[in-house]
Amino acid sequence: MLTSATQQLIDDTIISRRSIRAFLPTPVAREDIRQILDVAARAPSGSNTQPWKVTVVTGEKLQVLSAAILAAHNTEGQGGHQQEYNYYPVQWVTPYQERRRKVGWDLYALLGLGRENKLGMHQQHGRNYAFFDAPVGLIFTIDRIMEQGSWLDYGMFLQNIMIAARGRGLDTCPQAAFTQYHKVIAEVLQLPDNEMLVCGMSLGYADTSKIENTLVTERDSADSFTRFAD
Repeated sequence: MLTSATQQLIDDTIISRRSIRAFLPTPVAREDIRQILDVAARAPSGSNTQPWKVTVVTGEKLQVLSAAILAAHNTEGQGGHQQEYNYYPVQWVTPYQERRRKVGWDLYALLGLGRENKLGMHQQHGRNYAFFDAPVGLIFTIDRIMEQGSWLDYGMFLQNIMIAARGRGLDTCPQAAFTQYHKVIAEVLQLPDNEMLVCGMSLGYADTSKIENTLVTERDSADSFTRFAD
């Protein structure tokens, strides 16, 4: 049985996880990355299928990848880039639409970006593709033969990575923004044709001097989404 102190440490680690959007250039040791991924691989998966595949991108290759995606991002409408799966619903309804809008406008407000500043918002969105200056980019793929259950397993693996990173004083930002440019990513990283891009993730040390990292998103209490059937 876990002690109360251990329970609190686990809770604090989970609660302290946030999407960081500005990182320091401080390198992350490769051994730390390996340990994080080894820990994360303890995530449950149906029949122990372990559907996750990870490409760790650093150094010059990270710069090449970022430049290629940003080039596509800045010529929007000319390259025909389209995601392979719908991360978000095709039709937004309450309360999801309001939650999405709020987090977006809260971030832009911190950065001083008004609704009329389309260029500023475009450039801020482009920061995704520079991995928010993190020294490590993680690209996650899955074999195309796998079905919906394996994607559920994959989410638990991703959460494990983010929590294991927090336990080592590191921060992350999971990013579905990469899915639109799966063709660019596959070409730069020479990904096998049988693998589909799930998402990307920035990994590194948070730059606490940046205002965007003060954003703390709201969460509803358990009472709002839980039913007890006694």
